[in-house]
This record gives sequence, structure tokens and C-alpha cells, in this order.
Amino acid sequence: MWDRLGRVEVDLLVVGGGINGAGIARDAARRGLSVALVDMSDLASGTSSRSSKLIHGGLRYLEQYEIALVFESVSERRVLMDLAPHLVHPLGFLFPVYAKGKHSLRMIQAGMWVYDGLSLFRSPKRHRTLSVEDLAREEPALQRDGLLGAPLYFDCSTDDARLTLETAVDAARSGAVVATWAQVEQFVIEEGRVRGAVVRDVLGGRERTVRARAVVNATGPWTDRTRNLPRPGLEAPAPRPMLRTTKGVHIVVDHERLPLTHAVVCNHPADGRVLFAIPWGDRTYVGTTDTDDAGDPSMVHATRADVDYLIDAATAYFPSFPLTRADVLSTWAGLRPLVDEGADGHASDVSREHKIAVAAEGLITIAGGKLTTYRRMSAEVVDTAVRYLQMSGVRTLELTPAGTDHAALPGAEGWPADDDVGRVAAAVVERGGGTLDDAQGHALASAYGTRALEIASLCRTDASLAERLVPDRPDVLAQVDFAVRDEFAATVCDVLIRRTQMFFKDRDQGLGCLERVAGRMAQLLRWPDTVRAREVERYQAEVALSRRWRQD
Repeated sequence: MWDRLGRVEVDLLVVGGGINGAGIARDAARRGLSVALVDMSDLASGTSSRSSKLIHGGLRYLEQYEIALVFESVSERRVLMDLAPHLVHPLGFLFPVYAKGKHSLRMIQAGMWVYDGLSLFRSPKRHRTLSVEDLAREEPALQRDGLLGAPLYFDCSTDDARLTLETAVDAARSGAVVATWAQVEQFVIEEGRVRGAVVRDVLGGRERTVRARAVVNATGPWTDRTRNLPRPGLEAPAPRPMLRTTKGVHIVVDHERLPLTHAVVCNHPADGRVLFAIPWGDRTYVGTTDTDDAGDPSMVHATRADVDYLIDAATAYFPSFPLTRADVLSTWAGLRPLVDEGADGHASDVSREHKIAVAAEGLITIAGGKLTTYRRMSAEVVDTAVRYLQMSGVRTLELTPAGTDHAALPGAEGWPADDDVGRVAAAVVERGGGTLDDAQGHALASAYGTRALEIASLCRTDASLAERLVPDRPDVLAQVDFAVRDEFAATVCDVLIRRTQMFFKDRDQGLGCLERVAGRMAQLLRWPDTVRAREVERYQAEVALSRRWRQD
């Protein structure tokens, strides 16, 4: 990709490889625009791999009267269930209502009907209300003192990093150049307009000028920094900041320490803000916090106060399974790039609506929004870019519809119409020729969809690639090969944090297989010993950052 980058002028240069940047690149490339996407790190390395991992309408936004946002979100939820059924999974959410709570059971039930109605009654399943007796059977860990009942409604969970990745993979299949670890150093200015950027290869040190007829800033929490990059030859005042960044923290514990069947909506006992406790296979995670944070997005991390805040909420709702700091296996933290509307209220009250801005020099910026609505936001940005190109008169455009509302992501191609993941898992095990067991087949199918068959083929060709990375997790060495060969992975962090979930789910956060993964990547990418050592240290630093709260 680096070799292709900058060889010819492109219609659209997208800066930022999070979910919005990947979505914009996919939409634009599928329309027939020539596209280059660059990111100073890995795909989804910022907010897009640090979310609550939900595709949802945002039930709480009804209380804030953001009806349009909820309608858009539940509509996109249905679209994403069709485009990526291997990554977007229906999940039941319990909303327990207590006698001393903020809302009555009748009010919450009415909200559920509105929520279902906004989805045109196309939710994964229709909501229903569980009695206290029902809850004792279905969610026995839940606090029952003062409990009146709990509406059960349905949204979806996802792997946010892999959703971003597959969107970028499809963009590349449609002709886009996708270059990771490629940092924009400055913009190219011609006749007072942004016409590209100087890009540096972060891992190799090379530089290249990428000329583009239009440039999009989709850098999430780095949005304002990107807007302030050098513009040689352009005299203009510094742009007014667009963002109010807020930090969201999650903690991960063993499922046995917090055994849940459904996701549970919790109101924190201290301040009443909404957070979730969510089952995650053999793990459970709790989050999220929402506090203002104007720090470096690359260094955002959980503090002890963040962890204690989440533990307190979990203990209040599940007193028979009281969590302690020792139960926390891992944490993750990210910054929400919310649009700053000048209000002084609590971070949780800031709107999740998005904003598209076109600067006088032509830089197009997308800020705000939600993971759930990325596809629609991306289409709006590309619409804006097309209008800009037409008004600029730099090229006559003959475009085709992108079709992103019905074109499946790569892992969903050939997915069973009845959404039977077991059938795909069985095919993966069979393709592996005896090298993979049923648990591995299911894990691969759930993460990669039908692309898991390609990993199984690698294992069949070389049985050593079917060896587990760590004994108690299903991940196999072939995933490293596949990540490097087919998924843009260039560092150990790319593989262990975002191509797999070892960083979050493994008891030792992947440190036990670190040397092995680095060794395999060194073989594949012909790293010298110095690079291999650097990559090991880089990953160790990421794990240390996620554990820094322990030293607070």
C-alpha cells in the first residue's frame, strides 16, 4: 500500500482510519472515486476499538428528546445486522426498575414502545417485561431488594475493531489505497486550497507527498489537531476548536465473577448516569465512564477512580457477586470526539449528533456521531466531497451508487440466510482437516465470518499454525499470518489488540504469547532483531498503560 500511495493524484484523501474514515473510504471507492486512506497508527487504534462494542439505538437519548438520533440509530442497526451478521449480534438488555429509582416501571414500559416503534417494530425481538419472579430465574445475580420488574429489550453487540477492519478491507477491494502507520505531517496548499498532504511512514521513516482533489479529516479525537496541521503558503487564523472530548473506561472480569445472561442497564448509585454490565463470552465487562478529558488520545487510560466507580456500580446491582480490584483482568479507555456546542453541562448530556464542516481552504471535517450510524455519516461526508469536487470543477464525475446499505461486508459473503453460525463453524472445522476443534471453529466463525475458511485452509496446509497462542483461549497462530497477509497488520499491537482480542480477554493480556507472535511476524515481515525487540517493548508498554490504574 505504501508503494501505491502518492503515485497518482486521487479524488479523495481520507485522513484517519477509524470507523468513519474506513466508512468514507468504502463509500467513495464503491462510487468510483479514486481514494487513499492514511492513519498515523493502525486501523481503529483510537476510539473505534475502545467503545462499548454496541450497535444500538441509544434508549437513554429518548429522555433527552433526541428522537431523530434514535430513529437513525435503530434504522442503521437493522442495516448492519444484514451487512455484517457475523459481527453484529442481537443481545438482550434488562432495564431493572426499583421502587426508589428515578423512573417508574410504567414510564420505562412506555419508552420501550416508543423505542420499538422508532425501529418500525424491526428490533431483533419485541420487548417484554419480566416480573421479579422471572428475574430470579433468568438473572439471579441481580439485586432484588425493591425491584419492581425489568423490561427486556434488544439491541446488538459487535467487535468494533473488526467492524472497522472489514469496512477498510472492502474499501481496498473496491480500489482504495489503505496505508496504516502513515502520518500526515502537513497539508499541501495550492491557490489557497488544500490539495493533498505530506505523509511520513511512521515505521520506516520515509516521506511521500499525496496529491488529492479533496481531503477529509476523519481523525476522531485528533480532529482539532489535524485541523491545525501546518499549511505552508496559507495565511489564515487558527480554526476554532470543534470538539469536547470525554473519556470512557471499561473493566473486564471473569464471567464467573459476574455471571450474566443479559446485558443490564445500570444507573450509578452516586450520580445516576447510565452504564452497562455486558456478558462477553467467558468474560463480562462493565462501562462506561463519561468524564471530560482534553489529554493526548494516545495516552488515555483508566485511573483507579475510574475502576472504583465501575466496581461500585456493579456491586450495587449485583451484591451477591461483589467485585474487587483484584478481579479486574483488563481495562480499556477511549475518548469520544463529541461536537462542542458551548454548553457547560455534564459530559453525559452532550449530544451524540455529528457535524460536517468545510473550511474556507476546502478541508472537509467530520466530528461527533456514534459507531452505530457510521455508514450513514460516511455517505453524507462523501456527498459533501462530491459536491465540493463538482463546484471546484477539478474533474467531471461519473459515479455509481455505493450500495453500502445492502452490500455485505467481506466476512458476511456466503453467510447462511438463517444466521446459523454453527453451520459456518462446522465448515471451518472441516476445512481445517482435523487441525481445529469445535470451540476454535466457532470462535473463528464468530470473528471472521466466512473468511474463517481461509484461516482454516492455512491450518490444513501447515498444522503448526493451528496451535493455540495460549492454552486456555481459542486463538491460533494462523490468525497472525492472516492478519499480516490480508488485514493490514504491521505491528504486534495490531495483531494482539485489534485483530484478536487477546489484549482484552486473555488473563495475562497476551504477554504469554508475545514473544511467539513477535517471532512469527519477524519471519513474515523479515524484521531484524532490533525491530522485533521494539515491537515487543511497544506491546508491553500498551499493557502497562492499561494497568497503570493499579499504581495510582
